[in-house]
Amino acid sequence: MVAPAFLKAVIAGAQMLRLGPAAAIACLCIAPAGAQEVDISERLQLCQSCHGEAGMPQQPDTPIIAGQNYYYLYVQLKDYKAGRRANEIMQGIVADLSKEEMQALARHFSQQTWPHMSFQASADDIARAQQAAVAGACTTCHLGNYYGNRSDVPRIADQQPAYLERTTREMKTRVRANNPFMTDLLSTFSDADLAALAHWLAGM
Repeated sequence: MVAPAFLKAVIAGAQMLRLGPAAAIACLCIAPAGAQEVDISERLQLCQSCHGEAGMPQQPDTPIIAGQNYYYLYVQLKDYKAGRRANEIMQGIVADLSKEEMQALARHFSQQTWPHMSFQASADDIARAQQAAVAGACTTCHLGNYYGNRSDVPRIADQQPAYLERTTREMKTRVRANNPFMTDLLSTFSDADLAALAHWLAGM
């Protein structure tokens, strides 16, 4: 018997791929048996040691993942494992994760409540960031609320500012190489623009 939550996840994923509910249900026949029953309790403890039990990370440059979009989280785990996104700690953690475990972890965190930081950006940062966001057409993918326009586009509103600044600089300098589009876009921004964007987005 397929769990209702798993069925909904399959249908949602199929719809993202422009398949209908009937095709989604058909996909269940090739879904790994017991995939929805993967035990990730020990994995979660490790994740929470950095990302926080209540959703707030322990360090300022560690991203909030509680409430983040499901498919984005899953893709990042896959990219760490494949070496497309460089981070020594994360690559060590995901090295022996199965596809089902990565999906279960992504699903778990996507269903959590996003913690609010109450960060306040300066007036100068807000003005500079808004100008940069218009130039970069950021709302095309992230929408006006910066929650992302589909599951594989991350929420960046109310994210940790130190993390946002670090990861955008890593994209700009090709240290983070798993998003060529963002690398090309951010290469046109100054470091001051990226810092202002990080503060503005964190204050949303």
